[in-house]
Parts: sequence; structure tokens; C-alpha cells
Amino acid sequence: MHLKHKFFYKKFENLSRKEIHDLFLLRSEVFVVEQNCVYQDIDGRDEKARHVLVKIKTKIIAYARVLQDKDPNYVSIGRIVVSVKERRKGLGRSLLDFILKKIYENEPKRPIKISAQAHLESFYTDQGFKTKSKPYMEDGIPHISMILE
Repeated sequence: MHLKHKFFYKKFENLSRKEIHDLFLLRSEVFVVEQNCVYQDIDGRDEKARHVLVKIKTKIIAYARVLQDKDPNYVSIGRIVVSVKERRKGLGRSLLDFILKKIYENEPKRPIKISAQAHLESFYTDQGFKTKSKPYMEDGIPHISMILE
């Protein structure tokens, strides 16, 4: 039986304590444990972000955050993650489509910036992003700066 996933777009203060716990759990499962990367995930920016949650029932299976606090010329998307069991099902593309729709509803003229893991460059290029940097190391993983205008 295939369960339907639902998308949510929330300010930090509208997240439940369980959602906050579960989004940090998913981020650490993937970015810290799976990718074997020691870094400071809780960086003080979550309170200013919009949070995109993808759930099946109450379980968060994918997540991203949308920020407008670092560079006023851009909206940035970060911490894009899909749980291991849900990959290769097109959920990453659906997540990105949902995020872009929400950004365009609220900020139709601002370009979107991401710091993407370099191995995902073609995924983001397929979505219209353009590579704006050579690979650089961020938290021990090669990344590239990409922009969607």
C-alpha cells in the first residue's frame, strides 16, 4: 500500500515540538551520520527560516528550509534532505517544485541561491539552476554555488 505524502510550509513558531525534534533528527541522520560529517547543524538560522516538511502521516520523510536573512538580494534554500528509504521515488523533485512555488508566491522577483553538494549539480541544473562557482569544500563535502533567476 502506497501512503500519500503531504507538504507543509511553516514559520518556526508554527512548528510543533515534535516537528522540530523530527526535522533535526532527519537532518542529523543524513548530514551527520550517513554522510559522516561533523558540523554544527543547529546554526541559529532556523528561527528565521520557513520550513518545508514532507510527511507520511506524522513522519517527516523530506525537509528543506527557506531563508531570506543572509543576502537581501536572494532567497536561499538549504538543508534539502530526503530520508534514505524515500529516495529514488521523485520526492526530491516534488520537494523542490513545492519550494519554488512557495517562493514565487511570496517573492516572485528575487533570484534563488543554493549551496549544493557537487554530486547533485545535474539534479539542480535540470531544475533550471545555473552553476556559479567552482567546487569548494563545506563541512568536508564538495559544494557548488548555484542560482535560479
